[in-house]
Amino acid sequence: MSIRYVRAVLFAFVVLVVSSSCSFGQVRVSVSFGPPALPVYEQPVCPGDDYIWTPGYWAWDADYDDYYWVPGTWVLAPEPGYLWTPPYWGWVDGAFTFYDGYWGPQVGFYGGINYGFGYFGVGFDGGRWQGGHFFYNRSVSNVNVTVVHNVYNTTVVNNNNASRVSYNGGNGGVVARPTPQEEAAARERHVPPVAAQTQQVQAARGNPQLRASANHGKPPVAATARPGDFSHDAVPAREAGAPYHPPAKTENAGHPEPGHPEAGNTEAAHPETAARPETAVHPNDLPPVEHAAAPNTGNPKLDQKYQKQQQKLEQKQQSERQKLQQQQDKEHQQMAKHNASAATKQQTEQRHQQQTQQLQQRQTQERQAMQQRQAPPASHPESKPR
Repeated sequence: MSIRYVRAVLFAFVVLVVSSSCSFGQVRVSVSFGPPALPVYEQPVCPGDDYIWTPGYWAWDADYDDYYWVPGTWVLAPEPGYLWTPPYWGWVDGAFTFYDGYWGPQVGFYGGINYGFGYFGVGFDGGRWQGGHFFYNRSVSNVNVTVVHNVYNTTVVNNNNASRVSYNGGNGGVVARPTPQEEAAARERHVPPVAAQTQQVQAARGNPQLRASANHGKPPVAATARPGDFSHDAVPAREAGAPYHPPAKTENAGHPEPGHPEAGNTEAAHPETAARPETAVHPNDLPPVEHAAAPNTGNPKLDQKYQKQQQKLEQKQQSERQKLQQQQDKEHQQMAKHNASAATKQQTEQRHQQQTQQLQQRQTQERQAMQQRQAPPASHPESKPR
């Protein structure tokens, strides 16, 4: 088998793995020391119907070797009936590993972490879906009944109220394992964090005051009423959950590594950190169309044919991106013209993100298929005389 053929096959395999991984963010980040305790803060008032509370959490910034706080916020679910399973940190193989959250029909395992506001370690008590609309439990969720009318009141006993620990396992961590129901939820259809949540993470990562080394576990913005808006109706932390004293910085304190680590989950997590590319919302956010390596089969005419095929595919894919971008730009203009509501804008951005991710995955598969077609056949060594 020729070296060129082996490389082509390996390349195709890597592309296949990457394309499937990136579509669900199958990367994990491990850190040698644990995140700060969860800060104490109040929940902002729900901005409107069908918003779901997504609690704040500590994420990792590999560029600064530091944790940073992603403020909790209200987010529209990607579709009616879906609930949010929060992210969490867990102790795995001698390091703290991050498991990102996801949307699904049921709330899955989130490490037993008590995030408050209905996320008390197991399930969610802040509300429920009914008849295609979300109803809020007023004993847990901060809702203005003059704005939101779908409410009920059920007392919830929080048996883990005093705990501010933000990680599962390890020294001092929460001791919890997934229940059979949570394991079943992990096997159901999932949707990754929506565009609004990605924007919240990007805004948090770019704010130096949200780094743990700067706020010592007491972030100045602990929660927001709407994603990405850190000024209007933003809520500061009242106090740190516990004193935070990070160890001296060392090289490679946190590092990405491949894997499918979530306990009881057949799908991998989505760490919102610098270890993976930020989720593209629009085609313009995608990296440039990849240029394939010049073919070199040893047959000049065949190489020329293959090169034309590559150029044709690249032009096609670039045209597809431009067409989708123009379509999405037109929708943005229409929303601005009609002064669309924040909910409509968020739903549109979620749909744009899904369109862009589907386009990216399809184009990756097309390039993979071309690599396989253009790979030279295996060469067979000549038989030697006995």
